[in-house]
Amino acid sequence: MRTYNKKNIPLAKQLRKSMTEQERKLWYVFLRSYPIKFYRQRPINNYIADFYCPDARLVIELDGGGHYFEMQIIKDAERTKNINSLGIDVLRICNTDINKNFKTVCEYIHYLVQKRIKE
Repeated sequence: MRTYNKKNIPLAKQLRKSMTEQERKLWYVFLRSYPIKFYRQRPINNYIADFYCPDARLVIELDGGGHYFEMQIIKDAERTKNINSLGIDVLRICNTDINKNFKTVCEYIHYLVQKRIKE
């Protein structure tokens, strides 16, 4: 069982209700019906992961334009390092890829899940 900050639960619930367009697309078109369970807006340590698959030990983070400024890049790197320390890989996907290369994104997620489950 993973640790998490219980104070993040209300925020996670709110984030589930207000997902971005790209999060909704990935969830409703692909991850929701994926044969291996994914959770959306899942608290992990002091963070809330966009999507989490415990069986594959994989977090998926969707990054909009704000993630490409220097301070956010530093924060994201620290977040990834923290989550990695739990034995969980982090896959960062640009919102543009969801919009323009959705099929390829889904194929890559499937590849990573299958690879991580076999490890």
